[in-house]
Amino acid sequence: MWQWRRINRLRARSLHRKRRAGAPAAKPKPTVAQRKENQQDRIAQGVKSGQLTAGETANLETKEAAINGETKADRAANGGKLTAAEKKQINGQQNQLSKQIYKDKHNANTAHYGNNKVGQRRENQQDRIAQGIKSGQLTAGETAKLENQQKGINKQVAADRKANGGTLTASEKKQVNHEQNAASKNIYHKKHNAKMQSQAQAQPKP
Repeated sequence: MWQWRRINRLRARSLHRKRRAGAPAAKPKPTVAQRKENQQDRIAQGVKSGQLTAGETANLETKEAAINGETKADRAANGGKLTAAEKKQINGQQNQLSKQIYKDKHNANTAHYGNNKVGQRRENQQDRIAQGIKSGQLTAGETAKLENQQKGINKQVAADRKANGGTLTASEKKQVNHEQNAASKNIYHKKHNAKMQSQAQAQPKP
């Protein structure tokens, strides 16, 4: 009888070892830097696809810039590190921003460019901004400023079209082109200055 008990105990131990060996390792939580880069990648994809309008992007990046500023201040106050409470707070803020990104990317608002020179110029500017976000050349604060500039141009174009039965006059087109030239230079300067996003490995979410 004792032999059977011993065999059963050995079998149970072997089965327990197999279960432990087959269990997947716990996935480590993303760092603050990884979480920030992941959010930026999702925003860049939304800008590139047209799921995010200039106004939505400016709003999201303003919030991201505020979180980044808070993180920087917390690190400065703690010798370059974040306390557990600060990490928890930042994670909560990023959770809220993550939900806002998803909501903005899946609502009815999309960027409509149209098959015309004005629309093509707008789309080109957005593609350049999206590339800058994705590459890390544009910080959240820089992106917010650029997208607010695009938002202003877009509102002006919409108002001009409304006042002229859906079209733009030659002088209005010239004015818009002049403003986009200024915006283009602004995009270039911000992408090629010394400011960069902090980079970290992260997997993008939808």
